[in-house]
Amino acid sequence: MTVLVAGLGNIFSSDDGFGVAVVDELSRRPLPAGVEVRDFGIRGIHLAYQLLEPYDLVVLVDAVQRGGPPGTVYLIEAEPSADPSEEVTMDAHDLGPDAVLSLVPRLGGTVGPVVVIGCEPAGVDAGIGLSPAVQDAVGTAVQLVIDVVTGAMEGRADVPGYSRPGG
Repeated sequence: MTVLVAGLGNIFSSDDGFGVAVVDELSRRPLPAGVEVRDFGIRGIHLAYQLLEPYDLVVLVDAVQRGGPPGTVYLIEAEPSADPSEEVTMDAHDLGPDAVLSLVPRLGGTVGPVVVIGCEPAGVDAGIGLSPAVQDAVGTAVQLVIDVVTGAMEGRADVPGYSRPGG
C-alpha cells in the first residue's frame, strides 16, 4: 500500500503553517514502509503533479476554517470534484486543496481516497509561528495521521469524519 501525507500551508501566515509543522514532526517519526511524508507548503501545483502517481490513500494536512474553537482538529473525508468543466484558477502560490484535487483529472490522473486532517486556526494574518492553541494541536494531528495511516494499512474502514479538541 502507498500513502502520501502532504503538509500544506504558508509558514509566513501564522496558523496557516499548521500542515507544514505537522509533517515536520511526522518526518522525525518511524512510519510504515510505503508512507511518504512531504511538505508542499504553498506549492499546490507541485502537489497536483505528485498526485499523478498512484497512491492508495492521500492524507492532506492543512489549516481549515470550520467555525470551531482554535486548535480543534478535524478529520474530513474529501470528495474530489467529478465535474471536469469546473473552473480551476491557476495560481501556483495559492492553489488550495479543492483546486488541486479538481486539477488532477485534467492532468490525466485519478485521485483515490483522500482525507484532510485540518486544524481550526486562531489567525492566518502575516506572521511566523503558530498560535498556542494551534501549536498544542500539532501533537494531536500527528497522532491522528499515524492512526489513519496505520488503520488504512491494516485494512480497517474506521476513518469517520469527526472533530476533537487539540492538545
